[in-house]
Amino acid sequence: MELYKKGNIFVISAPSGTGKTTLCERLLRVIPDLKMSISHTTRKPRPNERDGIDYFFIEKEEFEKMIANDEFIEWAEVYGNFYGTSKGVISDLMKKEYDILLDIDTKGAKNIKKLYPDSVLIFILPPSLQELERRLLLRNEDKETINRRVSKASQEISQYTFYDYVVINDDIEKAFNDLLCIINAERKRSQRIKSEKIDKIFQK
Repeated sequence: MELYKKGNIFVISAPSGTGKTTLCERLLRVIPDLKMSISHTTRKPRPNERDGIDYFFIEKEEFEKMIANDEFIEWAEVYGNFYGTSKGVISDLMKKEYDILLDIDTKGAKNIKKLYPDSVLIFILPPSLQELERRLLLRNEDKETINRRVSKASQEISQYTFYDYVVINDDIEKAFNDLLCIINAERKRSQRIKSEKIDKIFQK
């Protein structure tokens, strides 16, 4: 018997190079009824990406029309491309009683918290900026791109106090287990319980 309400929103933010994508993918594989919210974007798909699976790939004109129609919970322009979380996608997942995982930046996280006060915000930190730079170097990115990402990371990290939880990814297994514990604990909060189920079980 399922005692707990679904439709919970878990937001994960982290600087580029922190391991966020790997951690999110692992969470989706092992946690039942957890679904990733698929964002809309105007950037072109990479060779291994599929429309409707990784992103909804749309033209800039369509994205701007969605903005005008107030169809996004949050949206942002990143390096010339637009990304947004659709109200319709979140609503559909809630109706199907899935818990929802969002991978968004700090600005988007604040918008989510404003609209959904019960959402759970988790920030993933690198062990240090030096380690973050080392990880970015392993991606074979050019120096200009790395400097830009490290500079942005410093700005993002300053927002960690807004989040409900902070996880340091100095070890991928430990960080994954920390995230798993957070999500499992949040799912079992008393305010998320289906009171009618408890009443039925323990009625006199």
